[in-house]
Amino acid sequence: MSFKEKVKELLDVGLAEKPELFLIDLSVNEANKITVTLDGDNGVTLQDCIDISRAVEHNLDREEQDFSLEVASAGVSSPLKIRRQYKKNIGRFLKVKTGSEEIEAELTDANEDFIILEWQSREPKKTGKGKETVDNRREIPYTDIKEAIVTIKF
Repeated sequence: MSFKEKVKELLDVGLAEKPELFLIDLSVNEANKITVTLDGDNGVTLQDCIDISRAVEHNLDREEQDFSLEVASAGVSSPLKIRRQYKKNIGRFLKVKTGSEEIEAELTDANEDFIILEWQSREPKKTGKGKETVDNRREIPYTDIKEAIVTIKF
């Protein structure tokens, strides 16, 4: 079993004790620097990071393999990577880049295949002069999403 596989196994055990948390990213570089990025259905607390860090660190032997460990939560400006993050952020505004466009809109739903974004825009009237407010709704399959970031509205 490789060092990374052992770390992943220990992470899985630690996360099983906290089912509201989920793994976003795990990397182990050549110098055995372990970087773990977490997210949670209700956010991630400092104590959550400490608990997961201990679940890994206390079960590895530094005499056998020297390493450094960093456990952090996904930042607000970090791109969404897994479907569970989209479901967690329903009701928030996202900036979504697809191959051909960029949409900034409210995430109103997310399932296993696609997300639904809704927004209003001002467009020219079909008849006459001036503009009217139009409600827009778009289903975007996960496969079409190049990047999605939560935006903060004040």
